[in-house]
Amino acid sequence: MDLIIVESPSKAKTISRYLKGKYRVDASGGHIRDLPPKKLGVSVENNYEPRYVTSPGKEETIRRLAEEAKKAGRVYLATDPDREGEAISWHLQTVLGLPEDGENRIEFNEISPKAVQRALEHPRRINYNLVDAQQARRVLDRLVGYKLSPLLNNKIRNGLSAGRVQSVALRLVVDREREIAAFRPEEYWTIAAELRDLPEKFPSFRALLEKYRGKKLKVENKARADEALAALGKGKYIVSSVKRTVVKSHAPAPFTTSTLQQDASNKLGMTAPETMLMAQHLYEGMDLEGEGHVAFVTYIRTDSTRVSSDAQAAARAYIEEKFGREYLPEKPNYYASKKGAQDAHEAIRPIDLTRTPESVKKLLDRKHYNVYKLIYERFIASQMSEAQYDAMQIEIANGDYGFRASGKALRFAGFTAVYAEVKREDEEEEKGLLPALDDGQELSALKLDAEQKFTKPPVRYTDASLVKAMEDKGIGRPSTYASIISVLTKRKYVEKDGKYMKPTEIAYKITDMLLHYFEDVMDVGFTADMEEKLDEIEDGGKDWRSIIAAFYPPFEAKLRIASTDGDELTDILCDKCGSPMVRKTGKYGKYLACSNYPACSNIVSEGEAETSTTPCPKCGRMMVVKSGRYGKFLACPDYPSCKSTLPFGEKEEEVFEGVCPECGKPAKRLKTRTGKTYYGCSGYPACKFMSWDIPTGEKCPQCGSALVRSARGTVKCSSRDCSYKVHAARKPKAE
Repeated sequence: MDLIIVESPSKAKTISRYLKGKYRVDASGGHIRDLPPKKLGVSVENNYEPRYVTSPGKEETIRRLAEEAKKAGRVYLATDPDREGEAISWHLQTVLGLPEDGENRIEFNEISPKAVQRALEHPRRINYNLVDAQQARRVLDRLVGYKLSPLLNNKIRNGLSAGRVQSVALRLVVDREREIAAFRPEEYWTIAAELRDLPEKFPSFRALLEKYRGKKLKVENKARADEALAALGKGKYIVSSVKRTVVKSHAPAPFTTSTLQQDASNKLGMTAPETMLMAQHLYEGMDLEGEGHVAFVTYIRTDSTRVSSDAQAAARAYIEEKFGREYLPEKPNYYASKKGAQDAHEAIRPIDLTRTPESVKKLLDRKHYNVYKLIYERFIASQMSEAQYDAMQIEIANGDYGFRASGKALRFAGFTAVYAEVKREDEEEEKGLLPALDDGQELSALKLDAEQKFTKPPVRYTDASLVKAMEDKGIGRPSTYASIISVLTKRKYVEKDGKYMKPTEIAYKITDMLLHYFEDVMDVGFTADMEEKLDEIEDGGKDWRSIIAAFYPPFEAKLRIASTDGDELTDILCDKCGSPMVRKTGKYGKYLACSNYPACSNIVSEGEAETSTTPCPKCGRMMVVKSGRYGKFLACPDYPSCKSTLPFGEKEEEVFEGVCPECGKPAKRLKTRTGKTYYGCSGYPACKFMSWDIPTGEKCPQCGSALVRSARGTVKCSSRDCSYKVHAARKPKAE
């Protein structure tokens, strides 16, 4: 039996049901190999060669898949149809020992019986351009994140992370907040007249003052408003022009990843990560009562607005049957994808139009239902006729002043019978049609109002607007938008004020430091240009290593400057290698580091470089004073070769008690870091005798080990294997 390997168990379950047991379908659970989690994993000296290791916890998965692959007649790799999915297939091919030029890669844009069967009929080789583009992104992101994150942790605080795209997105949020803080509202006034025709055949309507002597008017203050009101009160209102038009509104394109996240945020109040989780479930398949595992929508990571001809034909048939011929455009609607879009997949759409939202409402939970309904209705609307409105615009003159009134009324619903677009926050809703007036007609003023207003600052980003900004500026790709927002939230770089993002204090520090040293990495244009270079790798026109090689050396030079900025060479010598120490500034203040780094990695806190008078009980070097979470303590300067520590304070005063049985010198009372007492020869390190009890200076007559005295005065052998013991004489009881 042939084997099909997908990424998720849920997808495996859906495909297995569709293929009715003809194939074995198993899942890798995502990546099986990646760069090591705690090491750089990129050989900068060896042309940026990545070192892949088995992903944590995937040993059993690899073993299982390898056994299944040996038994299978043929192995098909059916991971997601994008760069990352192609890379996962390549890793599977490598680990399972499949032929490099074997035609075992299949892909489908939707999980349906027809699409899966078509894919099995047209297997292909691994697309190594896609793999290289993904490798370049992974290596680039690892180099930036792995190098910048420790810098932030050292300079600001522990637990911080930086990323090539993540940090630029954070900058957008911080810059917007600073724009808001720097904003100074400007006063302006609006003047509106409530007018009515003479002799009062129609209802009154509202017109806004817009012009003075033919030019756009801005009323800056109350004095100017009062001046206008006085002049208007003396004049007459005369209709200067009436324009009647039919306005058409074209149906919106079907969803891309970005527009789905924006619409779900605006209409459903869902975050981008939450939306993508629901959409992923709908793509991979969900259990329906009585039907089993069913997939609902096509691949959900896409920047394309293209749809297949089959899907288009099905939508047109559905529209004509449900809404009528007039709701169907003469020719199918086509939409141009945005500049720079990869256009590798179709837009997001339902797989089966007979599976309407109403038919599955009771089978899905609320969130899955809402996202599916949104996708379904947007796709149907995208293939419908334009909406039409009867629009009217009336120009009214009063002396030197000009008013305007606008209104529109729905003439033909078109796509709006299914889908309503969200209005912008700054967009005023136009009311219905205005009265039928004629040029030159005089109007009466029922009311004249002047209202003071102030310009508003820019609006903080929401999930929707940040996704749109990233897409418009070319930052990241459809698969990264939700994860970026998720990181910013989880790391507490931003906090939510309602639906709006507000940067936290740490976000300013991170942004400012990275901007100071890495202006190009934090530049929106630079990041967008890098995305284009990654696209060129996918197209086969660029070597991925050359792009990394052009980026990394200048980046590394800036990194050296950032890590050593403010360093000061001192005359204090390193107690490990004798090189001069360098005074540095870290998140906890000043500290001293050896100038011979990385050969010597000795670091001591400022003010803690003094040497004590206590020798190390293990190696004999004079211990140094350090500070820890419980205060000062003594540590061996030969750390990490010697990890000996002792408490600080009175323990430095030498207290002699007992005699060394090896050399006859006095024994010295000492304590461990945790405060436990022990005894060591004062001749250390020449003599390394140590004991938990007081040594008597004598040796056991039975085995030759040291005799020691316990706290109760009993003399015993220090060897656990010897039973020699002399009990202390008991004092006579008092008469």
